[in-house]
Amino acid sequence: MSKAITDVFYTAFKTALPLTSSPLVQCITNEITVESMANALLYIDAKPVMADDQREFPDFFAQSDALLLNLGHISEVRQQNLLAAGKFAQATNQPTVIDLVGVSATQLRYDLGHQLLVNHPNVVKGNISEMRRFADLKSTGRGVDGSQLDQSATALGELAASLQQLTQAFPTTTFLATGKIDLVVSAKGTWYLKNGVPQLDRFTGTGDIVGALIAALLGTGLDNDAAVVVAVSYFNCCGEVASAQNRTGGLAAFREGTLNQLSLLAATADWLQMVKGEAL
Repeated sequence: MSKAITDVFYTAFKTALPLTSSPLVQCITNEITVESMANALLYIDAKPVMADDQREFPDFFAQSDALLLNLGHISEVRQQNLLAAGKFAQATNQPTVIDLVGVSATQLRYDLGHQLLVNHPNVVKGNISEMRRFADLKSTGRGVDGSQLDQSATALGELAASLQQLTQAFPTTTFLATGKIDLVVSAKGTWYLKNGVPQLDRFTGTGDIVGALIAALLGTGLDNDAAVVVAVSYFNCCGEVASAQNRTGGLAAFREGTLNQLSLLAATADWLQMVKGEAL
């Protein structure tokens, strides 16, 4: 019999949010969503710094609590900075999240993702289609978007099994595949998260924001699995509240409402009652 996700991670759900400290999260990311990510961190009382020049790494790594590496916009210079940051994080034991944006679209990003995995990051995430490609399964994703064809029960089970195999080589890394049902896999177990609304796929940067939230929770000392489960559940619950309160029905209003809830929902004691998910 499956166990409710809030039972498995009860302490983390009760204590992680609101934050009791303000972790500094260094983000090496893309220009498209950089403002959304920075503000999302501020909304939960974390601190962002968007520094991607490796000449500054010694200074910033000495100050920061976590690192986010996002593959959303690749250039030759950014590729080298991502690789250098990954190695620097491993050498300094900096909690690290790798966001595999577009890995299902190009060989370059696929190769870069696997180069970054060698550093044993805390979390590797992407949408369902990106994670299928990363795990060497057939993916029907286009561009940076996930495909509904990759989200059947059979496809999810296949991906869970492949990611479990990856944990044998990378036992300290937690893998997250986001979609209609979010899949979390680590050496400690496999979990399905079932919150969210379809509108979250209709504005850019939602996955990037989730990566930033995970990094912030890692920066507070939360373990990998708990940071992923709480961050994903919280963001998706923010979307559910925003959808319910969206009187206009417009996507711009929904986006604003979701971001507003990042600063509001954690103060609502009953948000935990909204969380849906299970351990497999």
